[in-house]
Amino acid sequence: MPAASFDKITAATKANAEALTKSGNAAIAGYQELAKAYQELASKNAEKLTSSIQALASVKTPNEFADLQQKLVKEAVEAAVADSKKIADLTASVFSSAFEPVQAQIQSLQKTDSK
Repeated sequence: MPAASFDKITAATKANAEALTKSGNAAIAGYQELAKAYQELASKNAEKLTSSIQALASVKTPNEFADLQQKLVKEAVEAAVADSKKIADLTASVFSSAFEPVQAQIQSLQKTDSK
């Protein structure tokens, strides 16, 4: 095997390893960000549940209870939709960031092979 070919293979292998390392580091950072977002969401929901129970416990009439319950359900559904979108966007961002170094390396190798 010519030295030039060996050098090319060595360089490509090193670049591949670096891309995988960057990808792994991005995935770890992203998963930590997702875990933090889920933790914040759980805390927010626990606080909201506590305040909702306290509000429901303080009502004086059945009509007031029904009105408050309807308001709380509406708020909960709206919050769930918004939170789901936030988590979905964050998840997509994590996967894109984690795959980006590998994709760049694949494109680099394809350019090198086409020469």
